[in-house]
Amino acid sequence: MARLFHVPLSPFCRKVRLSLAEKKIEVELVEERYWEADPDFLRRNPAAKVPVLRLDGIMMSESAPICEFIEETRPEPSLLPSDPVARLEVRRLVSWFDDKFHHEVTSNLLYERVNKKITGQGYPDSKNVKAGAKAIKYHLDYMTWLLDNRRWLAGDHMTLADFAAAAHFSSLDYISDVDWNRSAAVKDWYAKIKSRPAFRSILADQVSGFPPPLHYNDLDF
Repeated sequence: MARLFHVPLSPFCRKVRLSLAEKKIEVELVEERYWEADPDFLRRNPAAKVPVLRLDGIMMSESAPICEFIEETRPEPSLLPSDPVARLEVRRLVSWFDDKFHHEVTSNLLYERVNKKITGQGYPDSKNVKAGAKAIKYHLDYMTWLLDNRRWLAGDHMTLADFAAAAHFSSLDYISDVDWNRSAAVKDWYAKIKSRPAFRSILADQVSGFPPPLHYNDLDF
């Protein structure tokens, strides 16, 4: 069985979990307190970051290459299109959410509100929280534009780009930091992806000290 070292609200871990689940790869989840720099964990990944996945006897880190490895070794169902231009767009959007969205939104909201408390780094910085709350509006508007022209974020089929975005949004939704009323298109997109079987374990997550809102695991939110 595959083994994934993770933390429940990490969007990077969630992206890997979604990829594994979509391809029906059974995985054991091991919650890892990576900030404690445990020697055993550092041997798995000297960068002291999650996710770390053991699959096919290989220990691998960093969500992007992990997801690409899963795609290359388990190509069905496909999360990357065969056309090079379409693949480029998927990879561009994965980078958009894991880089730009992460730094402008996730790190300013989720990391300030949750990670600082869990890791003992103090209290949220209100300036960062305000910056994140402002930035997410821009990203919601950009996603609305994409979805006005496409069935899914990167085109006519669900791809890894949708999982990357949904991983971030599900983490933020856990702490009620997404205004679903801002965009009907984005809410409908999230409802579609949230209802997939691959999402079930994510919707069952519980983080001590941070109970999810009532709508979090409601498919008809």
